[in-house]
Amino acid sequence: MHPKLDVMQPKGFVVLRDYDGPAIPDTEFLGLDYMDWKSGGDTNFAPIASALGEMECAGFWDHGKPDKDGIWTSNAAKCPTLVRYVEQAGTRFGRVRIIKLNPSDEATALRQLHLDDNNRLNPDGEGWVVRSWLELTDNPDSYMILREDKDDPATESRVSLPRGRQVVIDTERLWHVVWHPGPHPRYALITSWESGPALQRWMDERL
Repeated sequence: MHPKLDVMQPKGFVVLRDYDGPAIPDTEFLGLDYMDWKSGGDTNFAPIASALGEMECAGFWDHGKPDKDGIWTSNAAKCPTLVRYVEQAGTRFGRVRIIKLNPSDEATALRQLHLDDNNRLNPDGEGWVVRSWLELTDNPDSYMILREDKDDPATESRVSLPRGRQVVIDTERLWHVVWHPGPHPRYALITSWESGPALQRWMDERL
């Protein structure tokens, strides 16, 4: 009922070439306003685009919208490089936010494996919503853990998370969590995207 990208079908995720665009100053993620919102561990989030442009982390469906057509929040003016990163993809985006993840051990992280609810209220015939991560801090010993079956490690893939790592994930298909041993917080940009030709071009340019 929703068009999907062929490149996502084999594994449910695609690791892109590490980010090589304009430098992203640390102030663009450290200087934002954060909210205490828990998801996949001890987290805080800085909303950059939300359903109505308000400083909130709630699902777009709370406002009768699918996770598309995000509206920039007051944080957007503080991170112009990240805003351009999202806009230049040329496709519809929904939630855009920075995640701050505090350290944890592996067992604690694995208990937080979860699926996202990206496509609630997504109209039939419109592109499937997936998410991308852009790593803003250098954590090569941290991993995005992905599983087709939550309880079966044999279905698991792990993606290391150095600074600049870009990965697109169908997080409604794959159980996922980040194991971040620390010692300092990890920051990453998470964006919800509508699958379609524009997103395919954006990914192709970064493979």
